[in-house]
Amino acid sequence: MTTVLDSEIFHNVFNTAESSAIWSDKTRTTYYLDFEAALARVQARLNIIPQKAADEIVKVCRWEEMDLDELRRKTELIGYPVLPVVQQLVKKVNAVEDQLGEWTHWGATTQDLTDTATVLQLRDTLAIVHQKVDAIARALEKLCEKYKTTPMAARSNLQQAVPISFGFKMARLLASFHRHQARLQELRPRLLVLEFSGAAGTLATLSPTSAYGPAPAPTSPSEDKPLGLRCQDLLAAELGLAVPPIAWHTERDSIAELGNAFALLTATCAKFATDLKLLMQTEVGEAREPAVAHRGSSSTMPQKRNPIGSAYVCAMATSVRTMATGLVEAVVADHERSTGPWEIEWILLPQVCCLTVATLAHTQYLLEGLEVDESAMMRNLEMTKGAVVSEAVMMGLGKKLGRQYAHDLVYEICRKAAKQDTPLAELLVENEEIRRSGVGEEEIKRLCNPENYLGLSVEMVNLVLKK
Repeated sequence: MTTVLDSEIFHNVFNTAESSAIWSDKTRTTYYLDFEAALARVQARLNIIPQKAADEIVKVCRWEEMDLDELRRKTELIGYPVLPVVQQLVKKVNAVEDQLGEWTHWGATTQDLTDTATVLQLRDTLAIVHQKVDAIARALEKLCEKYKTTPMAARSNLQQAVPISFGFKMARLLASFHRHQARLQELRPRLLVLEFSGAAGTLATLSPTSAYGPAPAPTSPSEDKPLGLRCQDLLAAELGLAVPPIAWHTERDSIAELGNAFALLTATCAKFATDLKLLMQTEVGEAREPAVAHRGSSSTMPQKRNPIGSAYVCAMATSVRTMATGLVEAVVADHERSTGPWEIEWILLPQVCCLTVATLAHTQYLLEGLEVDESAMMRNLEMTKGAVVSEAVMMGLGKKLGRQYAHDLVYEICRKAAKQDTPLAELLVENEEIRRSGVGEEEIKRLCNPENYLGLSVEMVNLVLKK
């Protein structure tokens, strides 16, 4: 074990099989090979390299053709895995015909392959993220609908504030995930972009003088451009990526943007998990993680049912936020090809992605199996014997006595009710000033009923559900 992500014991807690596959050596190297194969195909179409060379290059661009021990040794020696991959391809194609393999990697540079492979891995990661965020949204929609009128106490500074509905609480979370869905869609065009620019980003190596033969004439105005840009267009189309307007070897803002989008996304998951941990407290007991025998058990206290899923979500989300800061550091890259900042992404980006997917998986599980105790919510609303709706009383009296005067009056009565452990309504009915104001006992009872003071909870839930 080097991290919890590859631990035999913790792997399925802090990672997923899908993410592990995406960020494996096999997938990364396969994407290098996909790049080389696609490059050979489009360059043959443009007569930049011979068709025979392209055919043979494509044949050997397979994971099974790679000597992994040699790839590891050469990577340790050179510092990057791309050249060792290219060397193996060249050797294999040269074995078919001498010098034929020399057309491999024509006009490309190490970072072109590395960045494009990373973008393809991010595309795969985003596909999973979109799926899980959509599943979370569906689970929240069900909770909003089911509990839109279920009263509970809102908390302000960890104290009971005023009544809301549990559906309203879930709708606020759902609205957050709607915003995340929009953010993830918005960043895709900036992120899913090909990198193919050559040594310093100018595509200087691709020109009619370096090509195998004359390029075919353009068949449309969109093809009427320099050879290097025509090659770039075709390569992007082959790989299903957008064409960059200019090289981005040391412009890493799109990678950092994704990292910080994931930081925000997982932070929202942690906000929910934090609330759930608090709702699971013995003294509160309003909601619980899904019940599974022995899950969250204590080694010494048999009664314990710990919020273990929520704890995982919070820990992973904190880690993602910390690592996302490192991805911003990678933006500060020197000149046209950097000396170190780029490698920060190699270390942090796979972890950010794997932890994000795992955080979403845990959050989805918690929401889909969430246990809601409506009786506990009502019990806790009644705990303060009416103080939780003191705002409603203040506003009801404010029409007669003035808002600030009513505030101070109700404040003093609340203090007295708490000290005497007496229902607020009783003291309100007994108060002479309130009697003189014309607010009667029935109105006071109505004002002191938490179910009558949900505000526009239901209407707001419906507005979120409509989106």
